[in-house]
Amino acid sequence: MSAAVEKNKLINGYKHSLYEAVSIPEEELLKTSNQFLEHLDKRRSVREFSDKEVSKEAIENIIKSASTAPSGAHKQPWTFCAISNSELKSKIREAAEVEELENYSGRMSESWLRDLAPLGTTMEKPFLEEAPWLIVIFKKVYEFDETGAKHNNYYVNESVGIACGMLITAIHNAGLVTLTHTPSPMNFLTKVLGRPANERPYLLMPVGYAKNPAYVPDIQRKELDKISQFYE
Repeated sequence: MSAAVEKNKLINGYKHSLYEAVSIPEEELLKTSNQFLEHLDKRRSVREFSDKEVSKEAIENIIKSASTAPSGAHKQPWTFCAISNSELKSKIREAAEVEELENYSGRMSESWLRDLAPLGTTMEKPFLEEAPWLIVIFKKVYEFDETGAKHNNYYVNESVGIACGMLITAIHNAGLVTLTHTPSPMNFLTKVLGRPANERPYLLMPVGYAKNPAYVPDIQRKELDKISQFYE
């Protein structure tokens, strides 16, 4: 680094720190990007969990990894509620299955049910009790400052969605499995977990080791030309 380059400077009166980029040669970049693709391509949504324990410290690291996600105006409008308490997990399963029974017996259209059929899902959600951890992600639609004044957050759904994607990646990178569960409506999670009025349930994810054996649907991801368009 050149001695003339400042490590910190003020921009609009606020401190900014020098970003120290890691430069990777092109051939190495292609290699590492391909290795990462191969790693992520092994990720699957798993509904069969082992009862093997996962340490709280590992879950903390996974959540901290997700919280490195970008967010609108850096408001970080999320709360990750990690639950290992068996009584709470049972309450969540019971409430979720009430809503799922309504979904599968009337709320979902026939075409929706047909699209779900290859995945083998039903209204029964045993993984909500079997997984050693549940992570419920809440989005914060607004905040309160130290005076109690209310302040809106920005791009909340987009910010929390990105953080959830990074959470899934961190879980897979740790050698664990998960699935994205969205019982609808999800307001019961606010009540069961006693969350404040400025939070809304966004996603529910069981986390743990895959059962041995565990089975997943034999489905394929779309090819690159079906999901992208290059303009050169």
